[in-house]
Amino acid sequence: MPKILVIEDESAIRRVLVKILTEENDKYQVDEAEDGVIGIDKIKKEDYDLVLCDIKMPKMDGVEVLEAAKKVKPETPIVMISGHGDLDTAVNTMRLGAFDYISKPPDLNRLLNTVRIALDRKELVVENKMLKKKVSKNYEMIGESKAIAHIKDIIEKVAATDARVLITGPNGTGKELVAHWLHEKSERSQGPMVEVNCAAIPSELIESELFGHVKGAFTSAVKDREGKFEAANGGTIFLDEIGDMSLSAQAKVLRALQENKIQRVGNDKDIKVDVRVVAATNKNLKKEIEEGRFREDLYHRLAVILVQVPPLNDRREDIPLLVDFFTDKISEEHGTAKKTFSAKAIKLLQDYDWTGNIRELRNVVERLIILGGKEVSEDDVKLFASK
Repeated sequence: MPKILVIEDESAIRRVLVKILTEENDKYQVDEAEDGVIGIDKIKKEDYDLVLCDIKMPKMDGVEVLEAAKKVKPETPIVMISGHGDLDTAVNTMRLGAFDYISKPPDLNRLLNTVRIALDRKELVVENKMLKKKVSKNYEMIGESKAIAHIKDIIEKVAATDARVLITGPNGTGKELVAHWLHEKSERSQGPMVEVNCAAIPSELIESELFGHVKGAFTSAVKDREGKFEAANGGTIFLDEIGDMSLSAQAKVLRALQENKIQRVGNDKDIKVDVRVVAATNKNLKKEIEEGRFREDLYHRLAVILVQVPPLNDRREDIPLLVDFFTDKISEEHGTAKKTFSAKAIKLLQDYDWTGNIRELRNVVERLIILGGKEVSEDDVKLFASK
């Protein structure tokens, strides 16, 4: 049942509005507030689908209510109620985020039509937010083990914030999946997700790759070039294998995190960036710090939230689900009918030593689908999945 709050200091007008809303639609639950202070208190405590708010009120006027409400419940549509002399102010409130305004005395049809449209819009906003929080099928985290449930719980709590996250774990465990989940479930999901593999970029080029360069900065710099931090503006940058980054580049990344500014190589002009940083490594960064290969101050900037992704050998109970997921995906990619795995085949896969983790399991499943029988058997696993 949609919940509507009417904030109006004139009791006669307030009663009329409540009567119109409740008599025309008995599915509306209508609350009242006689001034803006009480109204804001109710908005903070309750989730309203719509607020009708008078402009001229004692203690706190409608513009102040609108601005305060948008800070605590930005998705709630607010319709302003204006007297004849408040029309200019009412129009201005639209620029401040009001959904619409209606004039006193309220016209029945105009009021009800505005209410219906506003409630429909609120429903669409909620649906869109839910859709945004659904993660792309390409980046699903498959598993029901305690370790995976813990990671998913952290992501749910952290994704909506801009807190920096450091993801650790062995190669092939799915650290990049965690990074994508964080991005796709965040408020930045409509922005870019830029990935940088720090281990794959030569140390002499990493600064140019991250921060860009200007023409003539070095021999091969024939034109200005935007770096990854600029490309990720408004979104997320994923610094994979950050433990392999040079100390010089680490110093510049630290400055970018401290000041939200970067400088292109060969230029001392500051460029402001709005980027969430998620980093990952398979190295023990505390040991790297002790041996002078990683900056301790950068570590503490990155590791606001730590996520440890376990090796596959520590979550063997997830292997049946992973096999089924990979079978679906690989069969679809190859355009073939989905094969099944016998219980003994699955048990054997669970007993393997997965040094290559999930990446290795996927390769083995693909090999078994291509080379195994219609039902992948224990013998198929022994024959084709051997190290």
